[in-house]
Amino acid sequence: MKGGLKVSQISLILIGFVCASVLLLAYVKSLFLSSSVLPQNHVLQLSPDLRVKDEEALGEGSGSEQSDDSVNFESEKYPTYANSSPVIKVTEELITHEEIRGIAPNITEKGDLKDVSDKKTGLIEQEIDVSTAVSSGGEHSENFTATPERQDCNFAKGRWVIDDSRPLYSGFGCKQWLSSMWACHLTQRTDFEYEKLRWRPKNCEMEEFTGVKFLKRMQNKTLAFIGDSLGRQQFQSLMCMITGGKDRPNVLDVGHEYGLVQSRGSARPDGWAFRFPDTKTTILYYWSASLCDLTPINPSDPATDYAMHLDRPPAFLSHFLPRFDVLVLNTGHHWNRGKLKANRWVMYVGGVPNTNRKIATIGGAKNFTIHSIVNWVNSQLPKYPHVKAFYRTISPRHFFNGDWNTGGTCDNTTPLSEGKEVLQDESSDYDAARAVRGTDVKLLDITALSQLRDEGHISRYSIKATPGVQDCLHWCLPGVPDTWNEILFAQI
Repeated sequence: MKGGLKVSQISLILIGFVCASVLLLAYVKSLFLSSSVLPQNHVLQLSPDLRVKDEEALGEGSGSEQSDDSVNFESEKYPTYANSSPVIKVTEELITHEEIRGIAPNITEKGDLKDVSDKKTGLIEQEIDVSTAVSSGGEHSENFTATPERQDCNFAKGRWVIDDSRPLYSGFGCKQWLSSMWACHLTQRTDFEYEKLRWRPKNCEMEEFTGVKFLKRMQNKTLAFIGDSLGRQQFQSLMCMITGGKDRPNVLDVGHEYGLVQSRGSARPDGWAFRFPDTKTTILYYWSASLCDLTPINPSDPATDYAMHLDRPPAFLSHFLPRFDVLVLNTGHHWNRGKLKANRWVMYVGGVPNTNRKIATIGGAKNFTIHSIVNWVNSQLPKYPHVKAFYRTISPRHFFNGDWNTGGTCDNTTPLSEGKEVLQDESSDYDAARAVRGTDVKLLDITALSQLRDEGHISRYSIKATPGVQDCLHWCLPGVPDTWNEILFAQI
């Protein structure tokens, strides 16, 4: 058309109009999106000190009471946001740790354990489904995951749960293996709720223990416990667990193969060894309260003192280690001046009386010995690659208002009154944890989980009880040491 616009000009105008429209739409959309996102200060965040309450683990109707050290936040009102489910209510269950001899727990001024949980992924029970809407860019969004990536299991981290299928053997039975002084069903004790608790690791499943599976796994193998009376309790517990507390006349006493025979004038042998003939599985215990080599200073003198070689393993261990397939070591409660004096033990290092002041202290000597025995075992493992070695952490004492000889008591009979859960990643037995670090000796960590079980001790129910004296060191069987063996079984 004459005087009209050219085709090229019309095309340019249309292109400009389309571009302007696109820019305008993009701007409007950005305004809409920015107004729909919660501001940063409205993103749901949970305090690192809070944990989801697990009613199942507490066991409703079980008579369990919350500890005075627990702070209940359920009554507080947490905000909810539009188009979101109500925020989960949580409770904080403080794990109170009574001082354990020889251990220095990392405790705040308020009595709380420092760093008992991972600051990001350890706050919330991972198996809980959390439906609360949280911005994907939120600071704590990583807490809300139902299926965490599986990692190596820390069996010491978890919680106690009620399991009506427990105990694993009868407290009235197992007379073939269990000392009557530790069979609380044979005493005046009438409460046995402590037998109904099972340990559940936090981020992994612990294989169910059965005697059949244990013997099959340990076919043609030998498991040796070497340690103090708590090691003996673990040994007796395992024998009861394997047999279900039933008499097994076919089980062979093979103590003579290891020199474990009762000598004239002694109350009992230095240990016991039994063999299950069908699988040729041998379970033994050797008493070595200090894990030191003990030698008479003057063999011709019946009243001689004994050299307590802090840097040498017990002669029994050094002699029989090649015959073991699983080794479990422990020590701890004999490390005090009274025990050393009563046993006439004199500290030796390098074959001569110790002159190192740091080692001369009880704590220093114990720590030195633990490192020595672990390092020695670790040095032997390349020679005997079939051996799996464990150092078991210390079993906690629960004497309140005194010690064993000054009126200390452990009268509580309510399970989990000090809490039900362990969230710390590191062991409470720092000496043991440091000793095994960097070695092939594994840590059988039972300290923190046992610390929560003060109701499980022999207490005042000892068969031969002395008035005013309670046993708040040893455990009723069936009881807590059964869990130690379940964790051991899961690792072998």
